[in-house]
Amino acid sequence: MYIRNFLYICGKFIAMNKELVRNIIVENQQLIKSVDLVERPMDFEDKGNYVFVGVRQAGKSYMLFQRAKQLLKAGYVIDQIVYISFDDERINDIKSSELDIILQAHRLLTDLKPVLFLDEIQNIDGWEHFARRLANEKYTVYITGSNAKMLSRDIQTTLGGRYWDVAVYPFSFTEFLKAKNVKLEKNWQFSKTQGTVARVFEEYFYFGGFPELLQIKAKRQWLTNIYNKIFFSDIVVRNSVRSEDALRITVKRLAACVMQPTSYNRLTNLIKATGINTNGSTVANFVQYLKDACLLISIENFADKFVEKQTTKKHYFVDNGILNLFLTNPETELLENICAIFLYKKYDNGLYYFNKNIEVDFFVPDEKLGVQVSYSIDDDETRKRELKALVALNNYIPLNRALVITKNTEKIVEYDGLRIEILPVWKWLAT
Repeated sequence: MYIRNFLYICGKFIAMNKELVRNIIVENQQLIKSVDLVERPMDFEDKGNYVFVGVRQAGKSYMLFQRAKQLLKAGYVIDQIVYISFDDERINDIKSSELDIILQAHRLLTDLKPVLFLDEIQNIDGWEHFARRLANEKYTVYITGSNAKMLSRDIQTTLGGRYWDVAVYPFSFTEFLKAKNVKLEKNWQFSKTQGTVARVFEEYFYFGGFPELLQIKAKRQWLTNIYNKIFFSDIVVRNSVRSEDALRITVKRLAACVMQPTSYNRLTNLIKATGINTNGSTVANFVQYLKDACLLISIENFADKFVEKQTTKKHYFVDNGILNLFLTNPETELLENICAIFLYKKYDNGLYYFNKNIEVDFFVPDEKLGVQVSYSIDDDETRKRELKALVALNNYIPLNRALVITKNTEKIVEYDGLRIEILPVWKWLAT
């Protein structure tokens, strides 16, 4: 009797949840049909499965919407599109063992095989086992998440090479220009468009490239809100951080040191100087949590030994808008940070800085590319310092290209036999 009642209640509960998920699928099908978006450059493999990872609000969901719309244009029907956001409070307590209810709910709508778009699935512990089964059963699947652990070796082993990994960042400057309806025609550098590009860059420079921010007037408040969401949901709660104050100070000190190589010991001492007790191990964990939340990128010194490479790095924020929340008179830091983002997106772990008797801000050994960043080189002493550093690196490792990125200066110089391009940052990022 009791067992029969229990089974009846369980069956009724499952049926109700199946109905709920079915309703969510239908709601989101209407959303996908109606949403307007700026298409981002991405060539999808036909029938390929993808995992998109990036900081919150970087545009991952819109990448899913973009792909769904492409499939609809290619002949798929809307009933095949199954988009589920695991940030939806109606299903945010679902367990990995219950994820099959998505397929069950879809079968209430149609017998057609679905294409699955699973957004922010990192909220579900063990999601990768469901994802592997879907791939094994020949479903086409697109997954997003806001935690870099989704690309960890353990999860990749479980997925078994069945998914393409894609890092998603906030808009690049060229994407930002497109969203602002600024068209870069051929030879735009020699037309009136040049002034428009330089003017639009000011907004991108100070507030960054989060796609949703383009429609927001209170930009700093929006950035504060999204940072707080990342801080609490993606870092504090996910990692069970006990000392929020220590973590907050860590972020602020990283922002203040964004241009400087910083060891965990130095960072720990800077935090202790504020009166907060912590240790190097905790601070190292905090930095890793920030990187896991896709908020921070780090580069190593090419000239360091292995141990030093792991403990002393330059840390940059994934978006200028977030970094700008923590700075006053931020122009110098924002300039180097925006250059770091651009280069890291292009070269990933092939990007370094160089510090061995000389210091060069960025070095790409595979390209033999050296890059110095200086807000202004109008001062003779500053100009000589930047140029001499590139010449010294060239003497140590011959360069194919040497750059000095400034806010507005443009010229080509030859210094001690080395050809050096001096470029304004907005022109460099747009070409």
